[in-house]
Amino acid sequence: MNKENYTTVTEFLLLGFTEIKGSKAVVLFHVILIVYIMTLLINSVMVVLVSIKPQLHSPMYFFLQQLSFIESAFLTIIVPNMLRVIWLEGATISIIGCITQTYMYCAIGCSECHLLTVMAYDRYLAICYPLRYSTIMNVRLQNSLVIYCWVIGFLLTQVTLNFLCQLHFCGPHVIDHFFCDLVPFVELSCSHKLALQLEIFIGAIPIIIIPFVLVLISYSCVFLTILRISSTKGKKKTFSTCSSHLTVVTLYFGTLITIYMVPANGQTLTVNKLMSILYIVVTPLFNPVIYCLRNREIRVILVNLLTDK
Repeated sequence: MNKENYTTVTEFLLLGFTEIKGSKAVVLFHVILIVYIMTLLINSVMVVLVSIKPQLHSPMYFFLQQLSFIESAFLTIIVPNMLRVIWLEGATISIIGCITQTYMYCAIGCSECHLLTVMAYDRYLAICYPLRYSTIMNVRLQNSLVIYCWVIGFLLTQVTLNFLCQLHFCGPHVIDHFFCDLVPFVELSCSHKLALQLEIFIGAIPIIIIPFVLVLISYSCVFLTILRISSTKGKKKTFSTCSSHLTVVTLYFGTLITIYMVPANGQTLTVNKLMSILYIVVTPLFNPVIYCLRNREIRVILVNLLTDK
């Protein structure tokens, strides 16, 4: 088709939650706003604590600090505009804004997948090679792994960005979602999408599948090492050092795989949007809370700060 015959679309309408109107939309707006503020506050506290407390200057807490930072960035890409969409019961976003949001969402999400994999590798070294751990996981390797997570996230999604910038939109211009999610955004294009759809499918392998498999391998080795410990007390103590991260990984990859890799046959748009809220809004709040509740050192520091000790 000749591009001259296209009716060019310059912006999209994000519908948000079409089933939620009036007072219910106001309630949803305030709930998400409160969760967003709480998440930023808790993650900021984690970042500051790891920076100023010498007892938290270890690889595990360094990676936890990076996780708190990356999740704050991830939230900020989606939630402010999402609140605008909910408050107005639908709002427009430009094509450039939509492409930017989609790319940043994918890139930072990819970086988080790889960071969780790095954290699993850290627990693998700490439990399976305790005598060599401090030598292997030195400051240089820690910094290199974090830089790798950020770089690989933006590099792997650069191909997607190039494809997105070449798409042409000629209507419809309505996205039945609260943000520019990749799949519904691409489906609106009237360009040939086969190459991009193939790239998205193949891209899921290094972004989701490989990190998830590496996490499974790391924890399989960890569990085998724990089983070889003779005392029950020793097993419990060793497992407690990685249980928080295991809970976070299960929650994160579980929702991610459910949303993007499980067939959506029979799944309503409302269910898909609710799952997206769980992945985008709720999970980043649970992660630092889980670490705080399950980590004795962090609990003690917080109690001491609150009681001025």
